[in-house]
Amino acid sequence: MSKALVAYFSASGTTARPAREIAQATGADLYEIVPRSTYSAADLNWNDSSSRTSLERLDEGMRPELARPLPDTAAYGTVFVGFPVWWYVEPRIIDTFIERADLAGKTVIPFATSGGSGIAGAEGRMRGLRPDAIWKQGKLLNGCDAAAWAKSQL
Repeated sequence: MSKALVAYFSASGTTARPAREIAQATGADLYEIVPRSTYSAADLNWNDSSSRTSLERLDEGMRPELARPLPDTAAYGTVFVGFPVWWYVEPRIIDTFIERADLAGKTVIPFATSGGSGIAGAEGRMRGLRPDAIWKQGKLLNGCDAAAWAKSQL
C-alpha cells in the first residue's frame, strides 16, 4: 500500500470529523485546506444571495487563496479530498487545491459531507479540473463509517 494523504476543507468543522477518521484508519497524513480569508457565519449564509459563498458559487473561475503552502505530494500515491457540498458542487477553495497540488498520476478519492446535496456534481467538476489524476468514485460520509469506507478504497 502506498502512502496516503487526506486533504480536506471544513468551514464549520463537520467535514473535519470524517477527515480525521480516514487519516487515523489508514495511517494517512492530514492536511487541512485553509483559505487565506476565513469564512464567517455571514459568509456561509446560503440563504443570502450576496454572501461570500453565494457569490463564489456563481463565479466558476473563482479560486480563493490558500493560507498555507501546499503539501509536497511526491510521496503519496493516494489523495483523499474532503469537503462540504455547497449547491451540489465543491467549494471553490477545493478547486484551488485540485488545480495547484501536484496530483498527476495520483489516485484521488473525494469524500464529502452535506445537508442535502449529493457528491456526483462535485465529482464531475473536479475530474474536469484534473484529468491527469486517477479518479475513484467518492462518497458522501454523513453518519457513515468513514474509517471502514476509507480502508476499502486502498
